Amino acid sequence: MDGATVINDRYELLAFGVKIGRPEGRPQVERLILTEPIEGCEPSVVAPVQLGGTRHISAAQFAQDQTDAVALVASQDGRFTILAWSAREGLVHAHRVEALLL
Repeated sequence: MDGATVINDRYELLAFGVKIGRPEGRPQVERLILTEPIEGCEPSVVAPVQLGGTRHISAAQFAQDQTDAVALVASQDGRFTILAWSAREGLVHAHRVEALLL
């Protein structure tokens, strides 16, 4: 099964295997802040396509549209990314954490 799993703040399952689209009238995510928990790694501003494929791009858009939500992406290429809106930066913050999982 591919698609998003949506849970609420009480960890109750709301949907499984769903496609999350951009709400009508909302701007497309064009850039975001990327960080990694590696010593010496500096934050960088990148285009969403630099994160990965459709899962990452969709999650970045979701985090931009739903500023109180957090998106977790586990992709087939081994990347695990946490995405959330950063009010301070006015951008989505993507934090790659697969280095912590090794």
